[in-house]
Amino acid sequence: MTAEETAIPRHDQIERRYTWNAESVYPTLADWEAALAGVSAELDGVAANSGRLGESAQMLADAFDAMQAMFNRAYRLYTYAGMDAAVDTNNQEAVKRLGRVQGLLGRVSAAWSFVNPELLAIGQPTLEAWLALEPRLAYLRHFLDDLFRQQAHVRPVEVEELLGLLGDSFGNTAQTMTMLTDADFKFPPARSTSGEELPVTQGTLGKILAGADREARRSAWEGYMDTYLAYKNTLASNLATSIKNNVFTARARRHATTLEMALFTQNIPADVYYNLIAAFRKNLATWHRYWEVRRRILGLETLRPYDMWAPLTAQRPTVPYEEGVRLICEGLAPMGSDYVGRVRQGCTEQRWVDVYPCQGKSAGAFSSGSPGTHPFIMMSYTDEVFSLSTLAHELGHSVHSQLTWENQPDIYGEYSMFAAEVASNFHQALVRGHLLEVFSEPSAQIAVIEEAMSNFHRYFFIMPTLARFELAVHQREEAGEGLNADDMIALMADLFEEGYGGRVEMDRDRVGITWATFGHLYIDYYVFQYATGISAAHALAGPIRRGEPGAVDAYLGFLKAGGSRYPIEALRGAGVDMATAAPVEAAFGVLSGLVDRLEQLAG
Repeated sequence: MTAEETAIPRHDQIERRYTWNAESVYPTLADWEAALAGVSAELDGVAANSGRLGESAQMLADAFDAMQAMFNRAYRLYTYAGMDAAVDTNNQEAVKRLGRVQGLLGRVSAAWSFVNPELLAIGQPTLEAWLALEPRLAYLRHFLDDLFRQQAHVRPVEVEELLGLLGDSFGNTAQTMTMLTDADFKFPPARSTSGEELPVTQGTLGKILAGADREARRSAWEGYMDTYLAYKNTLASNLATSIKNNVFTARARRHATTLEMALFTQNIPADVYYNLIAAFRKNLATWHRYWEVRRRILGLETLRPYDMWAPLTAQRPTVPYEEGVRLICEGLAPMGSDYVGRVRQGCTEQRWVDVYPCQGKSAGAFSSGSPGTHPFIMMSYTDEVFSLSTLAHELGHSVHSQLTWENQPDIYGEYSMFAAEVASNFHQALVRGHLLEVFSEPSAQIAVIEEAMSNFHRYFFIMPTLARFELAVHQREEAGEGLNADDMIALMADLFEEGYGGRVEMDRDRVGITWATFGHLYIDYYVFQYATGISAAHALAGPIRRGEPGAVDAYLGFLKAGGSRYPIEALRGAGVDMATAAPVEAAFGVLSGLVDRLEQLAG
């Protein structure tokens, strides 16, 4: 048994109460298999609905009921398989089940692909009349408005069927990246100043980088990035294939660009993307100031990339999981007892969270579920403020999902990505404000601000930088210029060099491979929404913390809306207009204030 295997438990060695509640989804694997077989057996029967949606309002309502029921069952299957594979990517049977259900989802999408073209053929006037005649169709108003808005990009039945079938194979680039980097990569151990070996995995890297031992940080970060560099060509080819898939889909759906396609789906103006990048570049001086403050507090002559998470105080508070849950609930108290009760019960009784690091666990953290399941969370909790904040973040997603499922029909059960990152960052803003009040010691306050700066570093520095990279590589592919590993590394390094502004010593190759460490880039134009999300979150959290009348209800209305409204519209109803640059500029004001406070506390 290796040192890594001795130090990091297997998933089946972790106490049950700290693992996700798999049996609440399917009591046994046999039940999962039976459910999969049941959906598969019904696929052939879907064709009986094809060509008949225009017969009557009742026929259309029956078809939508059947379609939503089938998708609901398929998503439940996916929730189980996805969580099972993510908590232990070494479990090859779990990985195989995930692949099977991904294939099933592709077949389900293909089977029902006739729906949108037939609805367009029926026409909006007839459908509007049917909504008034058949109560079971009334909920489809926003869906139909959105469908006819997108009419120019809905293709004939044969094309829609083909695009549905391609969903499975196109999605495999993300799975390939996950399997390569989470299951196959073996990172060299880090070495502490005293020569002790420290195992490096996707789950342990963050803790080492957040440690005080600079030699451990250096060796962990360099070994981690060097492993990615060793596979740079494979990783670049895989990402380039994903980008080619995006370009193909945009052209198949007759969009001018992939950015237009990605934002069009959520009805987001392209100016939102460009406004973010412009505001980011305009405010880079705030980041340059922070790099200098961080360097001085750490007492370093030169700040390096692996120093970004080094502790600014030697007295960071220890926060075990149960204590973290308590503090999160206290921070969310302004949202009311029902809201807090959901969070507490999910964390302590219903086992939403797969808590601790283990061998083969996927990197990062996420919330996952579907109507009828708990909104599960996968993470690697490490008993400190940073993990507390990650848990608060994912709980924001989970409560958002739960409130959506409870208040919307299944067709609106998936809220947009643009809306998703608001709820998660909103939680962090509320909880962080509470921590700064209850942690009276200067060192503890520094730790909270340090976590805040780390969060902003990820969402307001890394993500906008990745957004700039993502736009550039898509534009190169759209122009037929092609992509290779060295070009991607050089582009990424140039963007970071501008962001560091000469305050951080560059290691161009290792910094330049950063794009390969983010699976987010396999979701088309996702990363920019972290930055817009944190901007909207702080704009909404402020009034609630101040107790302004109606602020909580307005925010809850946003969460309950799910996918029933366009995200810009839903956020405007909650009190923030993301069609303007004002929330992004205001968030940089929050960031600047944190830098000021950090300087004061550190003396």
